[in-house]
Amino acid sequence: MAMGPILRNIQLHKPWFSLHHSSASRFISTLVLAEHESGQIKSSSISSVEAAKSLSEDNTISVLLAGSGPSLQEAATHAASCHPSVSQVFVAESDKLKYPLAEAWAKLVESVQKTGGYSHIFAASGSFGKNILPRAAALLDVSPITDVTAMSGCHQFVRPIYAGNALCTVRYTGESPCMLTVRSTSFPITSGARANAAPIHQVDLSTFGEDVLDKSRYVKQSSQDTERPDLGNARIVVTGGRGLKSAENFKMIEELAEKLGAAVGATRAAVDAGFIPNELQVGQTGKIVAPELYMAFGVSGAIQHIAGMRDSKVIVAVNKDSDAPIFQVADYGLVGDLFEIIPELLEKLPEKK
Repeated sequence: MAMGPILRNIQLHKPWFSLHHSSASRFISTLVLAEHESGQIKSSSISSVEAAKSLSEDNTISVLLAGSGPSLQEAATHAASCHPSVSQVFVAESDKLKYPLAEAWAKLVESVQKTGGYSHIFAASGSFGKNILPRAAALLDVSPITDVTAMSGCHQFVRPIYAGNALCTVRYTGESPCMLTVRSTSFPITSGARANAAPIHQVDLSTFGEDVLDKSRYVKQSSQDTERPDLGNARIVVTGGRGLKSAENFKMIEELAEKLGAAVGATRAAVDAGFIPNELQVGQTGKIVAPELYMAFGVSGAIQHIAGMRDSKVIVAVNKDSDAPIFQVADYGLVGDLFEIIPELLEKLPEKK
């Protein structure tokens, strides 16, 4: 299969490419693949709309939703007014799309792209987008660009490499559509709701075959039943590492988070040790977070973990090892025993109202 080329800091000087891009720059249209839950568009998907807005002032942004049942219609209503840049919302309602399986979604994206001819397709850089976009890109015979953190032009983007230790400028020179996953933490939502709801259209699924569900099946979805904020969007994150030594001790992190109204995070070592579920892992292979306050207890500061939280506004680290790498990125560091420091914090912090 031929893959669309991606060039790093290199521009090919062929008339074919300059003509292609000058034409594309005049007709920018973006399809955003939106994730929804309980009748609401997830904030990471709204951040994808924010990212698409930065491509061009004339960018026409469409949002694509899929699923079935009343919650899908509620999500469509939310999508139509979630951001002033949304021009229209497409809804694909079918039992085949009830769950966000990559095979079904990829065929849907291929079908909608062939009808709409979008210049760009965006998705948030989470499990939803990373699962669907590569498969859809393969069906459309293009190369996707992942983890974009900034837009330098319609076809030039910035993304981290080497676990976030360097930033790479990537120029896309392939055929349309240019497909991206974007880090939602790099595109905070600055616009309010749309005054007048965008039009909602149904996607024609008459040619949607039964074979899309042959290669995978939905088993179950597990999530924590908690009132704590979502890890990916929380203002404060309290993270524990291997230094907590057990799942029982990790409850101190959860108690501190409750008092601060914070989300709970964990290092890969803590997750692998069974202290906490893997959906709370922060790092290169977990969730990328950028809260206003990030508190790390018993976290050594492995490069893979740092890649997932280095954009936090204020980083506080507590570790008994004064040479721990986490102190190199921390704004405030405290060398001490977390089993003494956390109980003292819990004692002095007021109860959350």
